[in-house]
Amino acid sequence: MKTISKSIILCLGLIGLSVSSCKKDLIKMNENPNGSNPETINPNLVLSTVLTNTGMLVLDLGYQNIAGVMQHTQKDGWTSEHNEYDWGGSNSWTPYYDILRNNQLVYDRATTLNNELQQGVSLVMKSMVFGLITDLWGDAPYTNALKGQEGGTENSLPAYDPQEKIYTGILADLETANTLLSKPKADYPEPIDGADVYYQGDPAKWRKMANSLALRYYMRLSEKLPAVAKAGIEKIVADPAQYPIITAAAEDATMSFPGNSNADSWPANVTYDPDGSNYRRLKMCNTLVTSMLALHDPRIAVWANKVETFLLVDDTKPAGTGINYKAVDTIVNGEPRKVRYISPDVLTGKGLTINDIDQNEDYVGIPPGIAGPAVYNLSPDANQGARNPHVSWLNNIYQQAKGPLLKARLISAAEVHFILAEASAIKGWAAGDAETHYNAAIQASLTTWGIAASYGTYIMQPGVKFDHTQKQIITQKWIASWTAATEAWFDYKRTGLPDLHAGPYAKGPVMPLRYYYMLDERNLNKVNITEAMDRLEVTTYSSYGANGAKNSPWSKPWVIQGTGKPW
Repeated sequence: MKTISKSIILCLGLIGLSVSSCKKDLIKMNENPNGSNPETINPNLVLSTVLTNTGMLVLDLGYQNIAGVMQHTQKDGWTSEHNEYDWGGSNSWTPYYDILRNNQLVYDRATTLNNELQQGVSLVMKSMVFGLITDLWGDAPYTNALKGQEGGTENSLPAYDPQEKIYTGILADLETANTLLSKPKADYPEPIDGADVYYQGDPAKWRKMANSLALRYYMRLSEKLPAVAKAGIEKIVADPAQYPIITAAAEDATMSFPGNSNADSWPANVTYDPDGSNYRRLKMCNTLVTSMLALHDPRIAVWANKVETFLLVDDTKPAGTGINYKAVDTIVNGEPRKVRYISPDVLTGKGLTINDIDQNEDYVGIPPGIAGPAVYNLSPDANQGARNPHVSWLNNIYQQAKGPLLKARLISAAEVHFILAEASAIKGWAAGDAETHYNAAIQASLTTWGIAASYGTYIMQPGVKFDHTQKQIITQKWIASWTAATEAWFDYKRTGLPDLHAGPYAKGPVMPLRYYYMLDERNLNKVNITEAMDRLEVTTYSSYGANGAKNSPWSKPWVIQGTGKPW
């Protein structure tokens, strides 16, 4: 933890380092004594910035708005982006390219110094961040994206590379990284232990991360380029000595939080937000809750609180209470929680039926994209971020600034095993035994959340026991992506699973597929962005959104064009 704290503190002072330098011909008195020269800096100092910023970026996606898209959570305050996909064209990739510029500095300095460990790690991070960019937006600046300092219009206003070319480049970089990271730790002259907040300088784990990311992107291409995906996945699986992968939860690529300030703490904690409004606004979504309850999934108790007061429609005398109920609300202190008895006459008076409320005694989620989520399920509090006792809040652990389960999760053993289960069971590729991988994926997820002992019972539950269907594999993968929902969104786009439905107040009638290209880019790089938008496939739903059909979240990027997915 001290290593992580030191690295995050360092990174706060190094943001933008790759674009700040002092020219050699400046006189000494005009040099910034607090600055660092990119031509001489130790790449480890910048590497910490790359890793921590990427970790925060991935977490922010998967715990916030994309968790809303994938219906893990809903907000009952400041709802429009989270619940309704009202992104308004404001999605900016500037933070992603800021990371990539710093990462390029790490790579360039490591190359100059012949530090193969830093080179390999920087290629892994380059692949992950460019992967996020193309997965989120589609075509994007790639070949000339990080060459602005070289001058020329082609570098200052870079062309948008086709998505296929970006994925191809990512996979090539991961192949190179696999080689660069193949030596024992002692063989690398410049360790990265102090800067590495993921793996504390272990090249073997970084190598597994590189090859696991390759599996991710091969599967991403499986509908569009099945022959390429098949060859890539089978190559990795066939030679574990040459292509080791993440297979156990202890090898997951994660980033913990020191909790020393709001900047290096779990987001929406109440330590630095005493009012707790950011924590309070985020509630469970009923899509995830009902799915997990149907499977008797033990992870729900780790992720969510039970309702404080559950509802019960009853106009009779409850046994043992000595109270006769009439057409009024009555709250009784039950064990272990309160019960609010609702007379059918009260529902009628509110224009509701029994189907409009959720009477589950344990967990209740807010339906996606509804009007007035703050007052859902007869909440007595209509404020933003309601103190609604009749829905499930996130578990109390998410109020904390740090903790053993509070991590940014970049790629996991669960994801890797689910990829291989799908490759084997659904694609018919030589990726190992599908059921073995499926079971290992669930076991890894339960281990991650501290409930490994539940595996034996859970795996035998109806609906959980392996049935060789893509629906089951992707549904379990979607559940396991809690706090990392972005990957579930990318799976949804290529499979249409799980079967999600946009809420009545969503900006489109079906789930969105991509982010908007942002306004600044449309103004400054108009020619290149127009070509990229022309390569998007306009769909029946592309008229929805704020910026026209050519730049709609409901238009299809190359990777799913012609696949008939997800809708």
